[in-house]
Amino acid sequence: MATPGILPGANDSEKLEALCQKTYKEQAVWFLNAFWDDHESDGERLWQYAEKCAEVDIDQHEEGNGLDEMQAHVFLEKFDEALTVRQMRTKLRETGAIAEKQRPKKVPLTHYLLFRFNVDWHVLVNASQGDNSKEVAEAQNKLEQVQAAFQESQARATESAAALRASAAAEREAAAREAEAKACEAEALAREEDARREEAPFKAAQEELEAALAEVKRQEDEYQGKIDDCIARSEQGGVVSRNKAKQELAVLQAEDPLPLRKAKITLSAAHKRAEKARAPFEAATKEAEAARAAATASANEASAARASAAEALAASEAAKAAADAALDEAMARVGEAEAYLEEIKNRPGCAKGALWWIERELHESKKYIPEARGGIRK
Repeated sequence: MATPGILPGANDSEKLEALCQKTYKEQAVWFLNAFWDDHESDGERLWQYAEKCAEVDIDQHEEGNGLDEMQAHVFLEKFDEALTVRQMRTKLRETGAIAEKQRPKKVPLTHYLLFRFNVDWHVLVNASQGDNSKEVAEAQNKLEQVQAAFQESQARATESAAALRASAAAEREAAAREAEAKACEAEALAREEDARREEAPFKAAQEELEAALAEVKRQEDEYQGKIDDCIARSEQGGVVSRNKAKQELAVLQAEDPLPLRKAKITLSAAHKRAEKARAPFEAATKEAEAARAAATASANEASAARASAAEALAASEAAKAAADAALDEAMARVGEAEAYLEEIKNRPGCAKGALWWIERELHESKKYIPEARGGIRK
């Protein structure tokens, strides 16, 4: 098992090969650690080199370690390098970094750095990577926690923002539908009231005739009841009581029933006319009642939908608040990581290039923070 900070290999060429198998970031960090005193100011350029390699490497991205020749030419053009991969390799062969018969299939970032900064590759592969590996590992762990926290907060913020927009739009739409439904209900209620008002005189006339007819029928029934009673009493009991009943029956039968019958006929005819006159108004009232009932049901349904939309909006607002809290936590982790870096980076023997890189990644993570809250523009 290789010792941390020391490249495996029996000679410098094997060590260089091992270095070139590291990721673009790891190659750049190794270089910075090795030549920190002379190339501290080039840290940002190395960051850009590693980022561009990861972008151009369409297969492995940041997990890659070398570009094919076509990708390498794209990389060189990005940084306005007026040279070819062949010219670069020729220079490296002159220094012994690449053997004369060696034909690499890929261009690792280390090869470009050796050419670009014209440094001794023997020094590079044997350079100390600091004796604070535990502190670097701890700083790297804090960085990964920050990145994970920001990724989570970003995901939650994106999801909650989309949900909030959708629920707010749904709540507005539901409120509009509710207002429209209630307006329709009010209009239907007004039409129902108009229909009832127009029907009212016809209804009153009909009801008055119905009352008169009922009174005539009552009198008729009463008259017939008396006759039936007299007939019944005339057929039972003693001679005196039977005779008395017969006399009462004769009196009743002597009465003229024609006025009562005529009144009944007249009232029945009038009732039919009143019923016919009322019919269209009664139908209009029933139609208006049905329309009002339907409008009320629609209004109630719209109110329920708006209430549901309001609940969804409240839930979305709560989710947004939780996303904001997650962002606050991520920002707090940034502060903790920055404070830890400040604490360890001035200690003797530290891997300054590695710590610079972690600090740069922390800075990059601030793209997740809104500019208004101290973030940087993406």
